[in-house]
Amino acid sequence: MSLLKSNSKRLFIFLLILLSPVTLLAADGNIPSIGPVRAEFIIFGLILLGVALFHKHTFWVAVIGLAVLLTFKFIFDPAFNLGEHMFGTTPFGEQLMDKDLRQGEWGIILNLLGLLLGFAVLSKIFEESHVPEVLPRYLPDDWKGPFLLLIFVFVLSSFLDNIAAALIGGTIALVVFKNKVHIGYIAAIVAASNAGGCGSVVGDTTTTMMWIDGVAAFNVLHGYVAAIVALLFFAWFAAHQQDKFQRIQKTAAENVRIDWLKLVNVVLILAGAIISNILYDMPALGVWIAIVIGVLLRPVPWKEVPGALKGTIFLLCLVTCASLMPVEELPNASWGTAFALGFLSSVFDNIPLTKLCLDQGHYDWGMLAYTVGFGGSMIWFGSSAGVAITNKFPEGRNVLLWLKKGWHIAVAYILGFFTLYLLLGWEPADNNEHKVINCPVPGCPMAGQGEATGEVVSYLDLEKIK
Repeated sequence: MSLLKSNSKRLFIFLLILLSPVTLLAADGNIPSIGPVRAEFIIFGLILLGVALFHKHTFWVAVIGLAVLLTFKFIFDPAFNLGEHMFGTTPFGEQLMDKDLRQGEWGIILNLLGLLLGFAVLSKIFEESHVPEVLPRYLPDDWKGPFLLLIFVFVLSSFLDNIAAALIGGTIALVVFKNKVHIGYIAAIVAASNAGGCGSVVGDTTTTMMWIDGVAAFNVLHGYVAAIVALLFFAWFAAHQQDKFQRIQKTAAENVRIDWLKLVNVVLILAGAIISNILYDMPALGVWIAIVIGVLLRPVPWKEVPGALKGTIFLLCLVTCASLMPVEELPNASWGTAFALGFLSSVFDNIPLTKLCLDQGHYDWGMLAYTVGFGGSMIWFGSSAGVAITNKFPEGRNVLLWLKKGWHIAVAYILGFFTLYLLLGWEPADNNEHKVINCPVPGCPMAGQGEATGEVVSYLDLEKIK
């Protein structure tokens, strides 16, 4: 609270800047806009700019920004209903009983809340297992050590949520580098966790959403072509950055022993996340059930929850702001659109972006999984893994330093994308509503395209005709 008072003038100025678009009422009395750009987008852009400029006060920037955006929606958008936006129109009890009836944003918000807090506890339990203290015995003591650690995070994230993979990687890094971790390497840990999940339907929330919506697991697998190329590029540079900044210490105490019961707790929590994700689309539920059961084995470090709460609220505010954007349609599905969405996901939460793409259909889902998943690594608040890890590394909240020291992430994104595109091209695939052959969705550009000739016409055939 004292920090808020000492910076009240700056935050008040920020509030005035946020309110400025409201004064730009359209002449016809519609929702305020500047040209074709509605004020919601302008306010959201100013919130993100505030996060970048006031990196020491990101919590209050997000909270104030959300309050202003909600106030704007209540006053100027008569169609806005906060209850329906959060909980939909289906009775909440029915949504709890049947995951397929789930509506609104409450599921995403609750899941992120549970995962961010639960994985903060998980990372502390993993640290207390003493595994990070033993690892220096096995990791090379030159640049290959941090390089292998990033590969480990990548592999871990392929079957585990990227938040947990990033936190485990960050916990290990703190120990093996004696609390001196380069910002470029912090960014690389986040990038490795996001890249590792982009080709697996259980590795990232976005790919899980695709899987639920009828995208076959094999139709996201080729996202790994781009992800592996990107990993090798940024990992090489980040490993050398870290090696020059602080080399791995090969001084692991010989008397340190692994606490196997703590490690069992870690495995139990990870298994709970995976099982609950598959059965109920709510991995956070499994995480907390496993944490409570784990009390029977070892004491749970509950003190980690308050420490992670502030960063969690920050992310939830940004996700809620993103969900309030009037993004009703995207440009036509193409490799160019997918490429651009990667940069957009670095500032715009990838969960609503993925939902929009699923509604639109006709995407190359492996390519999209890579762009919206890995693209969020370019800025620390572009992914939930980045927000989670900056609870351990607050210095990472400086956007300019993240971009400057983690330059290799953006370059790796471009290299990975065009490697995938040049090798495999653009391969759109089915999901529940949209089919790439004679799409049955009314109003879709691909709907009924094969009926005129009586032949089966594929999406790619139509693209060639155009």
